[in-house]
Amino acid sequence: MKGFVQDIESLAIKNHEFRRVLYTAQHCQLVVMSLEPRGEIGAEVHELDQFFRVEEGSGEAVLDGVRTALRAGFGVVVPAGTKHNIINTGSVPLKLYTLYAPPNHRDAVVHRTRAEAEADDEHFDGKTTE
Repeated sequence: MKGFVQDIESLAIKNHEFRRVLYTAQHCQLVVMSLEPRGEIGAEVHELDQFFRVEEGSGEAVLDGVRTALRAGFGVVVPAGTKHNIINTGSVPLKLYTLYAPPNHRDAVVHRTRAEAEADDEHFDGKTTE
């Protein structure tokens, strides 16, 4: 079957890596993330749109300086050009998934920690999952 059809909630909750790219299409990309307590994605700005959905834990979204509390079930849409960050303010890992449109990372890349992700200067190279 072409495409990606799986239980994304379960995959996000079971994920222990900071970032794991699950599927890359030509115009969007699906990634699961896990942020340790007091961890964060890190403030960033993309020239693409991004969507986050929280599956487990609590935290806050910061979009252009505006802070909003998050918990399981919350979604966040980050328009291109918006300075943003997702921060785990809870005591357990914050489990979420994100969609980039267009893709932002190399297909199938896995970063166990934020430090590992920051040390890897990888970017989407045009190769899709299929």
